[in-house]
Amino acid sequence: MTFLEKLLTASQRNHSLICIGLDPEIERLPAHLRDQPNSILAFNRAIIEATADLVCAYKPNLAFYEALGPAGLIALQETLRFIPSHIPTIGDAKRGDTDNTSRQYARALFDTYGFDAITVHPYLGRDSVQPFLEYQEKGILIVCRTSNPGARDFQDRLVNQGQAHPIPLYEYVARQVLEWNTAGNAGLVVGATYPEELQHIRQIAPDLPILIPGVGAQGGDLASAARYGTDAAGERAIISASRSILYASNGPGFATSAAEVTRSLRDAAQQARHP
Repeated sequence: MTFLEKLLTASQRNHSLICIGLDPEIERLPAHLRDQPNSILAFNRAIIEATADLVCAYKPNLAFYEALGPAGLIALQETLRFIPSHIPTIGDAKRGDTDNTSRQYARALFDTYGFDAITVHPYLGRDSVQPFLEYQEKGILIVCRTSNPGARDFQDRLVNQGQAHPIPLYEYVARQVLEWNTAGNAGLVVGATYPEELQHIRQIAPDLPILIPGVGAQGGDLASAARYGTDAAGERAIISASRSILYASNGPGFATSAAEVTRSLRDAAQQARHP
């Protein structure tokens, strides 16, 4: 089963466009967990068990595990084992380097950790992305329009694609990804904090899966993300939220609170999605 098939199956099964970013920070964990051995793993496991029937994917950001050294990477591997096999996992690593180095990144994330999809930077061009794309059963979600305020520093710069009028760099990236998508395993990353750009990119790439971070703590609008990010069938949008779900409560009932927030997001996205 390809990543896209797995994503659509999970999304339809759980009636959900919501992806939870599993980005634990020790200092923000519930007090009763902080001093326990394997606190990160215990936290993640509780979140997964409480929300597995409400999501279309889980997305660990590798930085939160790498920051903890070897113990953090072990916690990441164990976390992935707790995620039900029918729910896709997205490694939010934003890798991208020369082709030889990218090949090793791909091996690490797909072969060693077993992610179903990963996020990739396109800045070094096609040869840097090709080693990831060669994993045809996996999803390659390419950074296009990010959710942070500084996104405009580069992504709004106008470039000429051999057309009469210049276009923003993020649009150029989206069009390039369409050309690279010969195996049908590419997608895009487009932040929810720029809904007009999201709508435009969906028009350019009607069939690509789009990972949409920025809902919740970053201020992205859920309804706009669901309305503008989905395809003609109301699918292929992966709306990611992390802090607003993970830290909905810092008490013993944190997992129940996380499930309540996830359910609310799921239902609101279902109501707002296209068509």
